[in-house]
Amino acid sequence: MDLTQRVECADFQLFQANLKSMREIDDKIINTLNAKLPTDFRRDEVDPSATCRELFADLTATYTQREKVIKGCISFSANRIKNLAGEKEKDPNNVSVIKDLRREQTTLRMLQSELSVEEIVKERSLKVFHERCRSFLS
Repeated sequence: MDLTQRVECADFQLFQANLKSMREIDDKIINTLNAKLPTDFRRDEVDPSATCRELFADLTATYTQREKVIKGCISFSANRIKNLAGEKEKDPNNVSVIKDLRREQTTLRMLQSELSVEEIVKERSLKVFHERCRSFLS
């Protein structure tokens, strides 16, 4: 994990902003399909099978990248919790460490919930994709 990823993982708002930008392909899937797939009038101009394959490749690459980022941040947060728990064990009355540990545990739960959100986003986009590209990929 490089420095940029560590900073992103340490700042949950930055993490969410980055994830939101990474999810743009899913947010715009219907518009993308409408723009790229031919109507009956343009069927000779565009190869719908190639367009669908290209879009599917883009989707799967994005899913892989987002999952890697989320899981990387979960791992980063879990390691921070482990380190903070060790510090708390050494000095159980250190209020600063206790607050940091609780904050990091909350962050870890939010990161883990992003995996569930990711599955929902992925499922929704793939459903739309398959509905529109099914006839072109047979």
